Order: sequence, then C-alpha cells, then structure tokens
Amino acid sequence: MFCFQCEETLDSTGCIKSGVCGKTSEVSDLQDLLIYNLKGIAFWMSKTKTAGENIDNEDYLFLLKGLFTTVTNVNFDPEKMVLLINKSLDIRDKYKNKYNNVLHLSDADAHSNNLERKNAEKNNVQNNNIYNDNTDNGVSINGNSNLADFIPDSANWEPSGRNLDAYYKKAESVGIKNPSDDLVSLSELLIYGLKGMAAYAYHAYVLNYADSSMNDFIVKALSYLANKELSSDILLNLVFECGENGVKVMELLDKANTTHYGEPVPTKVLNGTKKGKSILISGHDLFELEELLKQTQGKGVNVYTHGEMLPAHSYPYFKQFKNFIGNYGGAWWEQQREFENFSGPIVMTTNCIQKPTEKYKNRIFTTDMVAMPGVKHIDNHDFSEVIKKALESDDTPEDIKGEINTGFARNTLVNSAETIINLVQAGKIKNFVVMAGCDSSDKERSYYTDLAKSLPDDSVILTAGCAKYRYNRLGLGDIEGLPRVIDAGQCNDSYSLVVAALKLKEALHLSDINDLPIFYEIAWYEQKAVLVLLALLYLGVKNIRLGYKLPAFLSPNVVNILIEKFNIMGVSSVEESLLYINGNASV
Repeated sequence: MFCFQCEETLDSTGCIKSGVCGKTSEVSDLQDLLIYNLKGIAFWMSKTKTAGENIDNEDYLFLLKGLFTTVTNVNFDPEKMVLLINKSLDIRDKYKNKYNNVLHLSDADAHSNNLERKNAEKNNVQNNNIYNDNTDNGVSINGNSNLADFIPDSANWEPSGRNLDAYYKKAESVGIKNPSDDLVSLSELLIYGLKGMAAYAYHAYVLNYADSSMNDFIVKALSYLANKELSSDILLNLVFECGENGVKVMELLDKANTTHYGEPVPTKVLNGTKKGKSILISGHDLFELEELLKQTQGKGVNVYTHGEMLPAHSYPYFKQFKNFIGNYGGAWWEQQREFENFSGPIVMTTNCIQKPTEKYKNRIFTTDMVAMPGVKHIDNHDFSEVIKKALESDDTPEDIKGEINTGFARNTLVNSAETIINLVQAGKIKNFVVMAGCDSSDKERSYYTDLAKSLPDDSVILTAGCAKYRYNRLGLGDIEGLPRVIDAGQCNDSYSLVVAALKLKEALHLSDINDLPIFYEIAWYEQKAVLVLLALLYLGVKNIRLGYKLPAFLSPNVVNILIEKFNIMGVSSVEESLLYINGNASV
C-alpha cells in the first residue's frame, strides 16, 4: 500500500504498511483498485454518451458511492470492498458492451454515422483535443489514429477470478508509485476533490436532489485520469473545475437540506445527557437521523447527536421530536473514549468511524457506505435492532454540561448582515476568523484552541465542521448578543460562510472578497475538506492559512502554484498568527 490522502498520514509522507486511520494494507489496495475501475467505467460511459446513448442514473450513483467509500474512515471491510469491485466490473462491461453494440449496428445509416464518429475520434486524438466537453475524454493523446490503442487498461482488464487473491494481485500494479511526481500530485488532488464532491452529492441524492452536470464532470475527470500520459495544464484546469463543482454541490446539498428540513435557526443545544434509555448517532447523514427519530417515537428512547451531527438540532423539522435531546461528546477522533462511556448503542452514518474497542463493539452499528469487520450493518434504514439494543442497555446517567450554540447557517447569516455590518462600522467587531474544517487527534491541533482563547474580544470566530469542538465549548461570550463563535453547521456548510462574506463585501461596497476583515484558519483532515478548499479557491479566496500540516500529496511545485495564485500559507505559531490577524505583521 501507499496512502497519503489524509492529514494524519505517517510521518507526513505516506502510510506503507497500515493506515494511521486503522485500515489494513489489503483494504487500502482494494480501494486503489476500486478507484482504478471507476476510471474504466468513466471511460466507457464517456464514449457511450458521445455515441448518443444514455447513462442510467443508478450507475452515476454507483460512481458517487464508489468514490465516497474510499474517503478516509468509511470502509474498512475487505468483503464489502470485493462486492463493490465486482459491481464495478459489471457496470464497466455494461457500458463497454453498450458502446461496442452501437459500433456494430448493421444498417447503412448507422454504419455511416459510426464512420463519422470514428473519424472525429481520430481527429480529436491527433489534435490533442482532450479537454473539451464534446470530445472523448478517455482517449489518449499520443497522436496514434488506431482507436484500439487508446483503450486504457482500467477499461479492459479482466481478473483471473472474482476473489480477493485476484484483486490483490491486480491492485499491486495500480497504486501510487511515484508520490513526489507533480503529475501524481495533481492527479491525487483531483481524485480527492472528486471524493469530497461525491460525498456531498450522495447526501443530496438521498433527499432526491441531483445535478446532471456534476455527474458529467465526475465522468469527464475520471475518464481523463484513465490516460497513461497526462498533461499538468489539463489536470490543473480540472482541479479548478472541481472547485467550481464543489460550490455547486454544496449549494445543491444546502438546497436539499433546507427544502426538506427547513432553514436552520440559531439553537442552544444541551451538551450532555439526561437519565434514560438512549441512542447516539454520529457521522453526517441527516436522512438516517430522520429515520431513526421516526422509528424511536413512543419507544422511551432518547436520541443524541455526536460529531458532525450536532447542527441537525437547528433544523426546524427535527424540533418536533421530543426524544431528540442533545449532543454528547465532541469530534470524531474522540469517539473511542466517548463511546466506551456511553451506555446505549451507537449508529455511525457516512464517514468518521474508528475501530471499535471491545467495550462497545457489540453495540455499534454502521449504515450507508460505512463498514467495519465484525460490526453489524443496517440496511434499508431499519433501526429495529438498534432500538432493541437501546431498551436492553443500562440507562444513560444524567450528565449535563451546559449548552452549545449552532444554527448560524446561510439564511441566518444573511438576515443578520445589517446587525453584523453595524457592529463592524461601530468598531465593536474588528475582524472575523474563519476556523472551519476537520479536527484530528494531532497534538498540534491545540493550536486552534489556543488561538481561539487568545483572540481579542472584538474578534468573531466563524466555524463549520468538527474543528468547532476545539473552541465551541469555551464560553467565549458574545458581542451585543452575537455569539463570538458562530457555527454555520457541518463541513459542507462552509458554503454558508462564503455566502455571508460575499453579502458583507457587497454591503461594504468592496470590490474584492479579500478586502474584508476576514482571516482564514482552515483545518483539514480528509477529502471533503480538500473539496471545500478547492471551492474557496474557485470563489477567489486568498491568504488561507492551511494547517496544521500541509497535505503530503502536494508536491513542492504544486504547493508553489497554490502560493503564487492564492498565497496559501502554513501555520507556525499562535503568536505569529495573532500578529497577522491584528495587522501588526505580514506573512
């Protein structure tokens, strides 16, 4: 294995024997093979669509699931990975056969059209015209006119058998071989952006929201990545196009959530537990929470959120459930200790699972793409077994530790713009510090807690994602009723912060979003955070301090590109950051 997709990668270089996240080398290799197969699917999908044939929506959905399942801390189960790889081969061959059937139509008109299509393909190859919505993005760019020579291995390989041994053998040849290469760096940056986009698109999909243009982009990008020879210019363009689609997918998910659950409102959430039977739900999936709350009605079971599920309390829809009590615990990386001390069963939706300890392994359940060997998986949103386990478990003791503010999402921030502007113009708010993103267990992450404590009383923290748990329980107070920690929601709700910033720029008659008194201290951990970063760059945000470690998958030359274009900065110390934020030093 070689994996360097997350912030905690070994020695800030790459995991080579097992993942710091807990995944085995075998699972890592199978995930590499699944991504490889997705490129093969995209190759044939691209050609099939160019030939005028339709792509089935469920196959687009499989691309989303396939990418999502390889996000850090999602799928640790080799058996589940085998099932996904099997299906990926079936879908790949479906479109391979579909395209070949089009090419072998026997009537004269179809034959004539095929000749024109093949000539067009040949011209595209010879002209190196690959980065174009109207071209066949799976074709190589060597200038050879024989189309058969351009079918990538990912689109054609056949296993000796559909089993682990055959897949392990193939996986050895498809992983990352030269991690320091600039083309590898750009390719992985694009892949990780696609993984983040797929995660958010999947959440929207389960609420019946989809965008065909994002599906088309994923196919285009994966199809291009199937090539043996890649262009750094094309990859860079695709990376920035991924950022554009990142904005679109966060808008889409925002629309799905707010249409289905209502506009979030500022809410004080109980921090802790009340005595009684209980269930804890973690991850990100609001639809799974909805189903759990419906099924626990009248059962005498309290439901608590954990991690990135905290913002669910601010949606009006969920306020109808009287057994939806509060939030227990903090960020995902604290779960082993926290879950051990929680009496009832735990439901893990989407990513953020860690290997369970023996103290709670028999009472944790997974849903969606999440999978862990030896852990019960729930299908079709049937929580009956979870509820039964809750009723059999000991009561959760009462342990209330105050309240947490959340719910300052897009609509609330925009509606509060006048109040915020007045406070800025009156000098009562000097600046805003965006401290959003993912948390992790690295000791250096205490930087964010220390920075929050050290900011002057006229600074307001804007946050989203689980990084908030570093400072949202510090009791930092308010400025004339406006909390000094404004929580917009989950990591995807970073979009809300940008919408508010654009509104503030307009109201203050500024020409550039970077002229606002906003400083960006972005914590990243996994691939959804990568997409959020690309989205911010697409929106023109500069001077982002990205830490606490720059991604290992960014080669020195790619880092230099980001510095030159966007002045991306690393983090050195709280003292240096305070000087920068307070305008006493430049970086």
